[in-house]
Amino acid sequence: MKAEDVTFDFLTDSGTTAMSANQWAAMMVADESYAGSRSFHKFKKAVTDIFGYEHVIPTHQGRAAERLLFSVIVKPGMKVPSNNHFDTTRANIEAMGAQAVDLVIPEGKIPENEHPFKGNIDLARLESFCKEFKDKIPLGMLTITNNTGGGQPVSLENVKGAAAIYHRYGIPFILDACRFAENAFFIKSREAGQSDHTIAAIAREVFDQADGCMMSAKKDGLVNIGGFIALKDSEWVLELRNQLILTEGFPTYGGLAARDLEALAVGLHEVLDEDYLRYRVATSQYMAKRLNQMGVPTVLPAGGHAVYLDAAKFLPHIPRHEFPGQALACELYLQDGIRSCEIGSVMFKEAASMELVRLAFPRRVYTQSHFDYILEGFEELCARKNELRGYKIIEAPAFLRHFTAKFERM
Repeated sequence: MKAEDVTFDFLTDSGTTAMSANQWAAMMVADESYAGSRSFHKFKKAVTDIFGYEHVIPTHQGRAAERLLFSVIVKPGMKVPSNNHFDTTRANIEAMGAQAVDLVIPEGKIPENEHPFKGNIDLARLESFCKEFKDKIPLGMLTITNNTGGGQPVSLENVKGAAAIYHRYGIPFILDACRFAENAFFIKSREAGQSDHTIAAIAREVFDQADGCMMSAKKDGLVNIGGFIALKDSEWVLELRNQLILTEGFPTYGGLAARDLEALAVGLHEVLDEDYLRYRVATSQYMAKRLNQMGVPTVLPAGGHAVYLDAAKFLPHIPRHEFPGQALACELYLQDGIRSCEIGSVMFKEAASMELVRLAFPRRVYTQSHFDYILEGFEELCARKNELRGYKIIEAPAFLRHFTAKFERM
C-alpha cells in the first residue's frame, strides 16, 4: 500500500530512523570518489573502533551482507545454527540449499515468560548439535537482539558460552548485529556485574567473543540504508570482495553512496548514547504495560525496538492455519491506519513457534502523544475483537512470502 495512506507506520524499524543534524552535516562533506573514498575510510574506522574487526566490507543493506557471506561459505546440505534466524537470514541460507536451525532457549518460545534474556541460545542443545553435525556447519550464529523471538536480548554470559562451543568444534562464530546497542543496554541493565560498564565497553566485549559480524545498519546504525560484513580474519575476505564487485560495487562503497557511509559512521557512535537507549527501551515498556492493562497480551518482558502482540492469545477463536497475526495486523490498519508486521505462520510457516504481530518503532520519530492515541484505538479494538475473522493465502512466492503474499478474509 502507499505510505501516504498509513497514519502510524510500525511496519519496521529498518531504515525508518530520523537522522540527526550531525549525520546530515556529515553527508554534505562526503567524498564520492568511486574508489578509495575518504568517506569509506571514516566509515571503516568507526566500525573498527566500535566492533574491533579489521576487515570491513560495506553492503547496501543487511540481506546483501547475508547473501554475500552465505554464497561464499554455505553449500547445499549444510546446517547453520542460531538462537533464531530472522526472515532474510533464513531465506538466504535456504536459497543456498542449506538448513537454518533455531536453538533458542525454551523460555524464548513462551510469550508471557519474563526471563530477562529470552534471546539466549540453548547451550546444551548447541553442544549436542555441533557434536553431531560439526562437519556440516560452515558457521554458527547469534542474533542480537533476537527479533524473531520478540526483540529479546542475549546475555554476555550466553554469548561467551556459545563462542566457547563454536570454537571448540572449529566453527567460525558470526553475530547478526543489527541491534547490538539495544542488546548491550539490556546487558547493562539486567545482567549481574555489568551495570558500571559503558554501552561501548559491553558491546566491544560481545564482539570480542566472535569471529565477525553481519549488520543491517538500517537499525542500530541509525541510517536509512546501509550494512556491512566485518571480520577478524582475512580468510574469506578476498572472495567476499570479488563477489562484492560482481554484485554490489567496488570494495570501498559496496552499493552505497559516500554520503550514506558518512551518515553511518556518525550513527554508529550516536547509537551508543545511553540516554537515547534508555528512552527507546522505556517507550516499548510503556506500550507493553498499557496494552497488558487493557487485556492485550504481549511478549514479555518488552523488547527494545518493538512491542510484539500475542495474536494467538488475543484472538483464540482464530485457528493458527487462519493466521491470527495477519488478521490482527489487517484490523489495526483498517481501524486506525497502523501498519504493522505479522511474525508467525505467514512469515515462518512450520518453523513459527508463536503467532505475533510486531509494532516496530522507528527511531527518533514518534512522541508519547502518538502512542497514547494508538492506545485509545486498542481500547476500541478490544471491545470488538471477537468480530475479527481469519485469512487464507491466495497467492505467494516460494521465498519470503510475507513480503508479497495476497490474502482473502475467511
